[in-house]
Amino acid sequence: MFQLDFKDRRPLYEQIKEKMKLLMINGVLKANEKIPSVRELAQSLTINPNTIQKSYKDLETEGFIYSVRGKGSFVTPLDHTANQSRCNELITELEKIAAELMYLNIQKEQIIACIDTIYQKGEAEPND
Repeated sequence: MFQLDFKDRRPLYEQIKEKMKLLMINGVLKANEKIPSVRELAQSLTINPNTIQKSYKDLETEGFIYSVRGKGSFVTPLDHTANQSRCNELITELEKIAAELMYLNIQKEQIIACIDTIYQKGEAEPND
């Protein structure tokens, strides 16, 4: 599914969480699709299942996945109203990043072009 970078300074659970998010954002994992169980992923990555459990718990808290008792974890269908608090967090983060880029003398047009490119990629890849 993906590989972890053991030289990365970030904790493994954060790496797993970010990679899972990318798979969802890029449409590799679709809405309501079952994701690997904690044991399966821990075995394939050869890491402690508690690490996977922490990642899955965070993903569930952030609204990226949901759990069904006895069935496993699944990708949450996109619902714009349910994710409003997460959107607000990300907008705040984007404001901080934009301010830092402005401080580093990056032109506004360059930032806008970068965002436009991201949106074009997203529109080119259909999300069912």
